[in-house]
Amino acid sequence: MPIGDYPLEYNPKVHGPYDPARYYGKADTPLGQVKIGELGQWLMRRNKSPQAMVAGCSRAFWRWQHKYCQAKRAGIAPFLQVAVGSMAFFYYLNYYTMKAHRTMKYH
Repeated sequence: MPIGDYPLEYNPKVHGPYDPARYYGKADTPLGQVKIGELGQWLMRRNKSPQAMVAGCSRAFWRWQHKYCQAKRAGIAPFLQVAVGSMAFFYYLNYYTMKAHRTMKYH
């Protein structure tokens, strides 16, 4: 699949208008319904290519957009989610600085 094209599995006659938040490939067993003995086989069926990872992140982003940002009555939730996510990310970046700083004595 070249960049910017529809997925190969997408057929407009079957699926209708394109939705970037939907996976058009063959449906598989959800992770919550996989038994422990079948977990290895389930993991081997996953597509682990970088292109598949980017496509999965894109679908997740569009699902978030449809649910929180593009809703008819979108509230403050997307702004708070971005704020909390950025705080957690910068806390992770600065953790070792803060960890070394807490053992300092000020007298």
